[in-house]
Amino acid sequence: MDSTAKLLLSTLLFASQVLSQTYKVTGSIPIGGTGGWDYLYAGAAGRRLYVSHGTEVVVVDLDSEKVVGTIGGMQGIHGIAIAEALGKGFISDGRSNELVAFDLKSLAVKQKIATGQNPDGLVYDPFSKRVFTFNGRSQDATAVDAETGTVAGTIALGGKPEFPASDGKGSIYANIEDKNEIVRIDPRTLVVQARWSIAPCESPSGLAIDAKSRRLFAVCDGGKMAVVNADSGKVVATPAIGEGPDAAAFDPGSKLVFSSNGQDGTLTVIKEAGPDSYAVVQTVKTQRGARTMALDTETHRVYLATATFGAAPAATAANPHPRPSIEPGSFKVLVVGQVKTN
Repeated sequence: MDSTAKLLLSTLLFASQVLSQTYKVTGSIPIGGTGGWDYLYAGAAGRRLYVSHGTEVVVVDLDSEKVVGTIGGMQGIHGIAIAEALGKGFISDGRSNELVAFDLKSLAVKQKIATGQNPDGLVYDPFSKRVFTFNGRSQDATAVDAETGTVAGTIALGGKPEFPASDGKGSIYANIEDKNEIVRIDPRTLVVQARWSIAPCESPSGLAIDAKSRRLFAVCDGGKMAVVNADSGKVVATPAIGEGPDAAAFDPGSKLVFSSNGQDGTLTVIKEAGPDSYAVVQTVKTQRGARTMALDTETHRVYLATATFGAAPAATAANPHPRPSIEPGSFKVLVVGQVKTN
């Protein structure tokens, strides 16, 4: 088959895939209560969804979509990471500057480990069997042995880190929000191996990885996603996304990339149309505030946390840009699923 025929076949296959895949909000999981939220984590193997909610993590069964437990006693939760093989989960408690370890079966807190200041993004790296907290205020990362809870070391990052991703093969990547960079870290030696500019992408937050194709997906302000070669650091594409993103996800089964955009209440769905060519195939209307998400790679559903907002309080000198109030009892998780169109 010549190159022209191959290109035509690839285009036809891509078109048929796009036409057969449509996402929409199919339901919601009421959680209620008060307080804000940050990241979610979907553990496909354990069939559980972990949702940060103020001072506790709410645990939802992915199959029944019912709340099955909570993990409390914290001050301000950001991230959740799961080590299924070890039977343990981890939570970054930003206000207490701690990494919290819990048992996956009982949900009991087993250990609290001191980290850098304001641990935010969190990742478990199966290659090194370490958990890494990315600490916004101290601009570093804390490496913790997942089995023992022993701190293995601290990595200076030279800027404010946001979300990390592991390739499971000896590299961890993290967005550096105030430098418009991605850093690559060796999880064993705890050395920053590379520092890459991802211009024109600014203020990167959420990060996802296609470990097989060696591509990183960083969502940024200004309606852009940076697709980055995970080996060279080269920005290979900048597809358009919505405003106010804070999370990215990659589905290895469907080869789709997602950006959750809280400011305009949308979920951008992107597919690789060819070598380093990425096209937006759908913009799903979600809800204002739905800026973080988790992907269930088994069912291909996307879960987004949000609530109903009221009016913002009056600005003060101490808080010149106050956030809108959250209506009590309105916190929920939106479920976005696939529906067939042909």
